Amino acid sequence: MKSIIDHAKRRISNVTDSNPAPSQSPQATTTSTPHASSIRPVTRQDIFRYRYHHGTNLGSIFVLERWLFPSLFSAPGDSELAAVTSSLSEIGLDKTKERWENHWNSALSDDDIRFLVHEARCTSIRLPIGYFTLGPAFCQETPFEAAADVYVSAWAAVCKLVRRVNDAGIGVLLDLHALPGGANKDMHSGTDSGKAELWDHWNTGKKNREMAKKVVLQVVSQAGNMEGIVGVQIVNEAAAGAHKLHEWYDDVLREILDIDPTMPIYVSDAWDLESSLRWVENKKHRGGNPVVVDTHKYYTFSEADRAKAPQHIISQVPHELGEMDKYVGSVHDRGAAQIIIGEYSCVLDGRTWSRSDPSQKDELVRQFGNVQSERWREKSGGTYFWTAKMEWMDGGEWGFFEQVKKRTIVAPPWLFLNPSDVQHRADEATRSKEFTFSRALGSHVEYWSQTAPGKKFEHHWYGDGWDVGWEDAKCFWFARADGHMGEVASSSGGAEKIGCLEIWVQKRLRESGKEGGSVWEWEHGFRAGVKAFEGMVGV
Repeated sequence: MKSIIDHAKRRISNVTDSNPAPSQSPQATTTSTPHASSIRPVTRQDIFRYRYHHGTNLGSIFVLERWLFPSLFSAPGDSELAAVTSSLSEIGLDKTKERWENHWNSALSDDDIRFLVHEARCTSIRLPIGYFTLGPAFCQETPFEAAADVYVSAWAAVCKLVRRVNDAGIGVLLDLHALPGGANKDMHSGTDSGKAELWDHWNTGKKNREMAKKVVLQVVSQAGNMEGIVGVQIVNEAAAGAHKLHEWYDDVLREILDIDPTMPIYVSDAWDLESSLRWVENKKHRGGNPVVVDTHKYYTFSEADRAKAPQHIISQVPHELGEMDKYVGSVHDRGAAQIIIGEYSCVLDGRTWSRSDPSQKDELVRQFGNVQSERWREKSGGTYFWTAKMEWMDGGEWGFFEQVKKRTIVAPPWLFLNPSDVQHRADEATRSKEFTFSRALGSHVEYWSQTAPGKKFEHHWYGDGWDVGWEDAKCFWFARADGHMGEVASSSGGAEKIGCLEIWVQKRLRESGKEGGSVWEWEHGFRAGVKAFEGMVGV
């Protein structure tokens, strides 16, 4: 590497640094001995967890909602508890178990999985589960206690589903949609109580949070032994203003650290993304599990959106998530601010549609889906459409299958490349690697020599980081072609991209062993190397 660095320095001319400066001014380098690097080649598990996640929610399978599967409901109520309670009353335990097990095990047919791989080009699915999904022991002292025996084989059904999609190269984000007490007031929290008692201010809330923590720890413990798990979402759609939300996150994360410090942990933004990003910014999280903030983007529920025309909503999507710009790009300084869009759809309210020509609806839906696909790809580490399965397939504007068939929801272009294109683009990039590196390092050295003359830097750290970043991006790129994602995924062609870049940078920075005042140079170089390779292959 030293000879390449010397070569790059000799090539310096009147070039300005095209990379942004770090968020804080570089300090004079303090004397420190870096730890030995523990960076290893990218693994299959790394790719499952850190690539761009293009996917869908599986929906009302392990946490029922009447509007998606009404035939499983025979009495008033819209939640899982209402459905299972009425079924037990009407047909008894054995037949209810059989009915529920059939529902779980038929969630995705082989044809469905082939569609997700070859047509939708999914890389992962988000799988909503409940605390009751873990079985009878976790139903005790909860509203599901009387129905506990229905769930004896629920977790086994989850594991079977994970194995089936993993064999096809699709990962799974385990989403704790229903927690004790309810994280929100809606029926998808498991009951029709209309309460979010997970966040209660009194002893009930404290008890529920302790129970919920045990549920999370159990899922993380089990998930660590399962191939293809993208991460564990410890809560879905926490109620806005949830009491002790971040305090509970901190508490749970501390204990997860002792079980599996590598598992990516997804958290709800509780409808306040800015607040959650500020929480992530807290440096104490840099020593623990990678954390991803899940935010949901819907345009059909608020009165403000109902008062807009479809064209107005479509025009505002390209400006969404602008707050991300001030939180990304400096893991060494602020921590890793990584988000995904855990739920979105192509649905707009009837009042919104009333403000447009009905003959334009299909085209407007297509525009709405396309612009969301593009914007969320620019600003997040992945997206999960709501939803894949319902009785009324293909699902209209709520239906992933229908929107894929109509080319309304479109996978990232790199997932459609044929194997020869993947190889050719990488070959072209490799041929220009040394020149690209020399120019980047030369610009970096020149910029800081002029900006902070007399300061001591560790410019070789920039070079080290750049090389690791380039090679990592290349490994992801070839993941399908090299067969790492399995025969089914490889047969569909395509490439992969580091989508969850912020937490990947965080992981690699820790493994680099770099410390001290110049650690920003390694990160700066790493990001530049990733960007350079991706720019050369066109993603």
